[in-house]
Amino acid sequence: MPQYRIAEIADLFGVSDDTVRRWVDGALLPAGRDAAGRMVVDGAALAEFARAQARSAPDPSGVGRSARNRLVGLVTEVVSDRVMSQVELQCGPHRVVSLMSTEAVTELGLQPGVLAVAVVKSTNVVVETPGEGS
Repeated sequence: MPQYRIAEIADLFGVSDDTVRRWVDGALLPAGRDAAGRMVVDGAALAEFARAQARSAPDPSGVGRSARNRLVGLVTEVVSDRVMSQVELQCGPHRVVSLMSTEAVTELGLQPGVLAVAVVKSTNVVVETPGEGS
C-alpha cells in the first residue's frame, strides 16, 4: 500500500502542510513513520479521509435523475459558433468542459457567472496513474 508524506497530502488537498499536521494532531488522519522516520499516512486511510471530507455544493435544480455524477458549478466561459458551443464550468476544484449545440446554450441562458449543473453519465472513463503514460 502506498504511503504519503505530509507535503504530498497538502498538495493533493490544496492546503498547507500545517493544516495536514493539525488533521493528524486532531486524530482526523492517522499517521505513522516510514523507515526514514518521516511522518506518513497509509494510502487506504488517506482515501477514506478524502471520501469523508468530500463535499459537493447542493444541487439547485431539485430534479431527481439517475446520473450519480452531478457537479454543481459556475459557468466560466462560453465559446460559440452558429451550430456548436463549448461551455466551461468550474465545479469546486474541477474544470468541466461540455460541447453542446448553440441552440441549447441559448435556451439554457448559459453565460459566465450562471450557476449550472454538469451531469456526467459515461460508459468510458479513462483512469491513469502518474508515470504510467505512453
